[in-house]
Amino acid sequence: MIAMLENAFFDTNIFLYAYSLDPGDQAKGAQAREFLSAYQPVLSTQVLQEFISASLRKPRLGITEEKIDLVLELTASFPFVPLTHDLILDATELRRRFSLSHWDSTIIVAAHASGCRTLYSEDLQHGFTLDQLTITNPFL
Repeated sequence: MIAMLENAFFDTNIFLYAYSLDPGDQAKGAQAREFLSAYQPVLSTQVLQEFISASLRKPRLGITEEKIDLVLELTASFPFVPLTHDLILDATELRRRFSLSHWDSTIIVAAHASGCRTLYSEDLQHGFTLDQLTITNPFL
C-alpha cells in the first residue's frame, strides 16, 4: 500500500530556499527540500508568481530560467488555490482584522481555503492560527 502524503501549504520563501544556489542559504535550502519532500505541497497562484519574480529580481539566488522552468514543470501536478474575487475579499477582511499586509493575508486565506492544517513560512507570524490552519516557521 502506498502511503499518502499530508497536504501542507508552502509560502514563497520555502521554494526560494529550496532552489537557491546562494552559499548563505545552504542550511535552510536543505531543510526546505526536506519539508517539501515530506508533504504534498499546496500552492496558490500568488506563491508561484512571487517565486518567479523573486528569482528574476535576486540574481544572488542563482535561480536560472532553466530552474524556473523546472519548478514550473514540478509544480504542475501540485494542488493549486487560484486567486478569485471571493478569496481577495476574504483576504481584505483578514488584513483589516489583524493589520496584516495585503500579500500576507492573501497567502493565509489561500492556505485556509485549501483545507491544509499547516502553512509553512519563514516570513509570516509563527503560531498564528485561523480555524484549523496554523502558520509554522520550519527554520525555528
